[in-house]
Amino acid sequence: MSLKERLLADLKQSMKEKDAIRKSTITMVRAAILQVEKDNKVELDDEEIIGVIAKQAKQRKDAIKEFKMADRQDLVEQNNREVEILSAYLPQQLSEEEVDQIVADTILEVGANSMKDMGRVMSAIMPKVKGRADGALINKFVKQHLQG
Repeated sequence: MSLKERLLADLKQSMKEKDAIRKSTITMVRAAILQVEKDNKVELDDEEIIGVIAKQAKQRKDAIKEFKMADRQDLVEQNNREVEILSAYLPQQLSEEEVDQIVADTILEVGANSMKDMGRVMSAIMPKVKGRADGALINKFVKQHLQG
């Protein structure tokens, strides 16, 4: 079953169960996928769909920080639930140790030895961890390795 089919099946299931947050979250993801497909005039495969879902999850995580600062606990809880729902469609996230190891290996691969090489390192790492690690975490580890 493709990811699109799974999203559709889960949408139908959430309607039957009258789970409003799950239904709206899946609907928003499906709309985002459709928008990317229309904009680029392509049919997304599962890996590209994972990228769209990861972007949606990141947007919600960023919103959670803003809602906490605004003391809107109701919206924090809703966004936490949405992130939880989206995470079910993403591959298993890498641990910090795994990310650190990938960063170290990639730095050796590209022969980076200073902060000037950060762009090359990041562009080599991102395809390896797509949807499985946060870019900010990767950025942090790359900086640590290149400075230290």
